[in-house]
Amino acid sequence: QLEVVESGGVVQSGGSLRLSCLASGFAPDYNPYGWFRQAPGKEREGISCISSNGGTTAYADSVKGRFTISRDNAKKMVYLQMNSLKPEDSAVYYCAAAYNPDPAICSLDRRQGKYDYWGRGSQVTVSS
Repeated sequence: QLEVVESGGVVQSGGSLRLSCLASGFAPDYNPYGWFRQAPGKEREGISCISSNGGTTAYADSVKGRFTISRDNAKKMVYLQMNSLKPEDSAVYYCAAAYNPDPAICSLDRRQGKYDYWGRGSQVTVSS
């Protein structure tokens, strides 16, 4: 079960937010995680991922340099620090978990990454 424990919210352009995801019931050694977002009328897109050992991360071009993904396996937490937010970052944000025995792999593609477990989503609104 994945639970977003820190909700998004409303922030002004240029501001920051941190999303947290509690991955209860998972064995972190085999679970890469991803953060996805979906804006109205658009497809859900992968914006960041982190491998189970934390050694591999990836970011979509649209958030690279502004967002940072991290994980704390002891606490079973995954974080997405979002800085320099823009109105186009407004969307529902989802954390997702996959199973992969390779500790160094993650994917931004929801199908290729085989993300089978999803949080409920958290609305982030960036006002201009």
